Amino acid sequence: MTEPTSTRFNDIVVDQPTKAGLEQRHAAVHALLDRHDRKAALAAWDTLRREFDTWSALVDLRFAQNTTDAAAKAARDYADALTPEATELDVAIKRRVLADPARDEIAALAGAHALRLWEADITTFEPAIKADLEAESRLAARYTELLASAQLEIDGVTVNLAGLDPFAQDPDRATRHRAEQTRWAFFASHGPELDDLYDRLVRLRHGMARKLGYPIYTDLAYRRLHRVDYGPQDVARYRDQIVALVVPLVARLLEQRRLANGWDRLRYWDEALIDPAGNPVPAGGYDFLVARAQTMFDRMDSRLGSFYRLMNEGGFLDLRNRPGKAGGGFCTSFPSFGVPFIFANFNGTHHDIGVFTHEMGHAFQNWESRALPGVDYLWPTMEAAEIHSMGLEFLSYPQMELMVGNAAAERFRRMHLIAALAFLPYGACVDHFQHEVYAAPDATPAERHGMWQRLERIYMPWTDYGDLAYPAKGGRWQAKHHIYASPFYYIDYTLAQCCAMQFWVRSRQDYRAALDSYVSLCARGGSMPFQALVRSAGLVSPFADGALAEVVKEARAVLGV
Repeated sequence: MTEPTSTRFNDIVVDQPTKAGLEQRHAAVHALLDRHDRKAALAAWDTLRREFDTWSALVDLRFAQNTTDAAAKAARDYADALTPEATELDVAIKRRVLADPARDEIAALAGAHALRLWEADITTFEPAIKADLEAESRLAARYTELLASAQLEIDGVTVNLAGLDPFAQDPDRATRHRAEQTRWAFFASHGPELDDLYDRLVRLRHGMARKLGYPIYTDLAYRRLHRVDYGPQDVARYRDQIVALVVPLVARLLEQRRLANGWDRLRYWDEALIDPAGNPVPAGGYDFLVARAQTMFDRMDSRLGSFYRLMNEGGFLDLRNRPGKAGGGFCTSFPSFGVPFIFANFNGTHHDIGVFTHEMGHAFQNWESRALPGVDYLWPTMEAAEIHSMGLEFLSYPQMELMVGNAAAERFRRMHLIAALAFLPYGACVDHFQHEVYAAPDATPAERHGMWQRLERIYMPWTDYGDLAYPAKGGRWQAKHHIYASPFYYIDYTLAQCCAMQFWVRSRQDYRAALDSYVSLCARGGSMPFQALVRSAGLVSPFADGALAEVVKEARAVLGV
């Protein structure tokens, strides 16, 4: 692996793989296994997988950076076609390795947990679904393109969906209303295509599940996400905890907000304005935030500070919003080089600060675990990975004066805590919706909208869309990228939030101990399944009875509820 401290993003160049080249290199791995040279075989295979993952990450990143670029789109199409071929070759090696009678030797070389991951992988692929996987990627890419194409007019300016957020959080109620009218007019105008895209994705995924012997896609999805230590029933019990403990608290907080602002009713466009004085925003623009983030991480921990400096100086940050750029934010990595990359869209709201905490949490974890054996351990499963991102959001609380100024720092912390709590019911609703969708794959688009409406009344009974017709008829879910592109991923954010807020509670008692425990968890990467990683950090599994009780108790005390 290239020495990471000397690597700059512009220096990363990866040859485009071909099907023939992949076949030849996989054949070489099989030849080593034929000679029972398991150590050399696993090493060669790991190098091959790192190189393919690095190339794939670069292709996806460049497409996200400019969805209108023809060359980037062509590369993405090429990757969509080649990835199922690579998966077939990888699964063949996994099957052979798992059948090897020298299992103890394999486990000693690769790690026992890696074998559990591979056991899940071999149940998620057969050659019969190769074309389906390519089609799935193309449909998800179309959704990304469609949302990135938004050119929205509001108050005399043209913005994309990310650029609409400052208007949606404006202290002026009429401005917030116009922002949501503008947002949902876009979704309404593309409603038929959004319905068609999702209908095709659901039917395609259900078909893949049936070809692989699963009754419904949910079972396949859990295995694709490497959920080897819990299942849908565990998640359902966790959602029930959210309904019992968090929904009443959020409802009370929203009622307090309504009274504080003197509104007769709390409308949907009021929910984003958490602070009656206006949501705290960064105290400066792009250059200010980039510089202040360095001071923030230096003060928190020297390890965080030195890593952020490497990311910034090496060009591993793309944070400015611009036309054609995909929405949202993410962290990716280039396993052959050892340095991750942060992608986001600054829009002048408090979400810009979240980039330096949430996505930096992902990046720092990947950096800390870069020396673990095998590419399978560089990232944990999704719900564990989100602990690192959300945990760093809370651990950065003491430094918020740097980012928003002394006068607004305490308001920022309060706003962030309230937003974290309010997110849990929404995240659970997104997850419950997907469970219902894939249990009834033949449902019509109208029936799916009805599912969302019914679940919304359970998880977010306060929601009042007023004259926003499209979300009022059950269309709000179509703005959530994960529902289209990463099915069943979204509950991971809420599972991680439960754990991250435990770090917050502990940091209020002993900050240094909480931060050290956090850094140690990052270094364990993906070497254990989710619940084992949670236990290793001294946290309570979200699936345990009362997992949210202490967090809710502490939040009530801090917020005065």
